[in-house]
Amino acid sequence: MKEGGVKGEILERYAQALLSLAQDNNILDQVGNDVNSILGVLKESPDLQEFLDNPLIKPADKKAVMNRILGDSVHPYTRNFIQVLVDRRRIMFLEGICKEFQALLRKLNQTVLAEVTSARELTDDQKNSLREKVLAMTGARQVELETHIDPELIGGVVIRIGSQVIDASLRGQLRRLSLRLNTVA
Repeated sequence: MKEGGVKGEILERYAQALLSLAQDNNILDQVGNDVNSILGVLKESPDLQEFLDNPLIKPADKKAVMNRILGDSVHPYTRNFIQVLVDRRRIMFLEGICKEFQALLRKLNQTVLAEVTSARELTDDQKNSLREKVLAMTGARQVELETHIDPELIGGVVIRIGSQVIDASLRGQLRRLSLRLNTVA
């Protein structure tokens, strides 16, 4: 999730601060869940991101909206952290900070993120099988699967782990076969 330049430094600095706060207070799991919830809310509502990005909206209004949306579902430290972001005019980086926090937490927990794209929804057995294969490949302690659906794949899966891509899709196999046939002809 690394971003370049000043933005990347901001994301990393604030994510690291939140991680340290959570570690120091033994609330790492709670804050991790809070961050996941916040990302879910931001993903579901592009209007909320626009609202937070708008410099013409007063900080007090941004705080009020975030408090209403999150309510008591997040830890008070997480709520305070968001208010600090508003006060320091960094709230527009909330999504990036949350993603950077997730990356830092994965590294701390020796967890890898495997992005899996398939033609249709995977069953629980298929997800567990993929987790086991990724664990064997990476040597990580845990695997976090992020699944996407792409009907153009026809069948199979494409797995992305960091910069490594494993294309086990039918489309990928057909493409490789086509390349081999073209080099023979």
